Amino acid sequence: MLTDQHIEIIKSTIPLLENAGSALTSHFYQRLFTHNPELQDIFNMSNQKTGRQQVALFEAIAAYAKNIENLSALTTAVERIAQKHTSFNIQADHYAIVGHHLIETLRELATEAFTPDVEAAWTNAYQFLAGIFINREAELYQQRSAELGGWQGARAFKVIDTVIESALVKSFIFAPVDQQAVIDFTPGQYLGLEVQPTGNDYKEIRQYSLSDKPNGKSYRISVKREQQGVPGKVSNYLHDAIKVGDEVKLYAPAGDFFFIDRETPTVLISAGVGITPMQGMLETLAERKHNQSVHFLHACEDSTQHSFSQRTHELVSNNNWQQNIWYRNEDVQQSHVSKGMMDLTSVDLPTEKGNFYLCGPIAFMQFAKQQLLKLGVGESNIHYEVFGPHATL
Repeated sequence: MLTDQHIEIIKSTIPLLENAGSALTSHFYQRLFTHNPELQDIFNMSNQKTGRQQVALFEAIAAYAKNIENLSALTTAVERIAQKHTSFNIQADHYAIVGHHLIETLRELATEAFTPDVEAAWTNAYQFLAGIFINREAELYQQRSAELGGWQGARAFKVIDTVIESALVKSFIFAPVDQQAVIDFTPGQYLGLEVQPTGNDYKEIRQYSLSDKPNGKSYRISVKREQQGVPGKVSNYLHDAIKVGDEVKLYAPAGDFFFIDRETPTVLISAGVGITPMQGMLETLAERKHNQSVHFLHACEDSTQHSFSQRTHELVSNNNWQQNIWYRNEDVQQSHVSKGMMDLTSVDLPTEKGNFYLCGPIAFMQFAKQQLLKLGVGESNIHYEVFGPHATL
């Protein structure tokens, strides 16, 4: 049980956490994978190499400590993490393992400051938070397995088609091996995909946005071949090795970023491969004959990297919607295409009543969000998705 005394102790350790910084979470992950290497089947080891996962975990721990008296402030973050956990098939017993290594990390790094009272406070605080996640994730697992076409855990799917969408993006269409129905999803959500690349000691699980409307029979994801920085182990494996007829394991659709029909104008803003959830939203809006205005805004390097360009133009034209495209490195003589960075001041947007959905690199979304705020868009009307470990814009 988390007592008032525990809460006061947790608050008193905030300076200790801030001084430790991401060194704390780096030590934690090193310890975790040394003692429990099997968890490398679950964690994204590419994010470990870039340091993004360590930073995300540190920010989550610090936020929990700072809001220990006001956990309602963390509701959105808890839901986002719980959704992501279900796409990794996280189970209750994983929390005990993680909790053990977290406490031992604090003991090893804090040394004299980690008194029995501090240990008791953090142990209880962790168990309290773990209970929240365990209960919410159990609800999500139960809900999805109970729905038509639903399931829990890994399910075998076969690749029934692949489509080259642009120079770096390829779509994969999956149908279940058991030939039964598949659960519907809300446009904007993602699938958890599990593969074991050739020569890899561990399985790899990644989340990819669903890039089409739900149909009850199959799923489509569209994957960018990651070549910058740390090459994408899974994305390159999918592009180079996975063919029609091959089998993969999928986890049920998840995610807290999705289109909600608020009966207001809708603005879809993306860059690069961030177009994938927007494409799913656009397909769905067209199928539903959405009766509000729709603006589709996209930025990418050039026309060779513009995924779904023909299909998007068709949907926008058929529904009398508005489309604006920016190519950073190419000048194309079309009325709706501009060269350079996305400039939202050049577009007539429904800034007062519209709902704005953002997806793309973090720097791009920060750039777009600041433009929207300057135009008078309310922050509560800006919704966004971050690929990989979460970050706040």
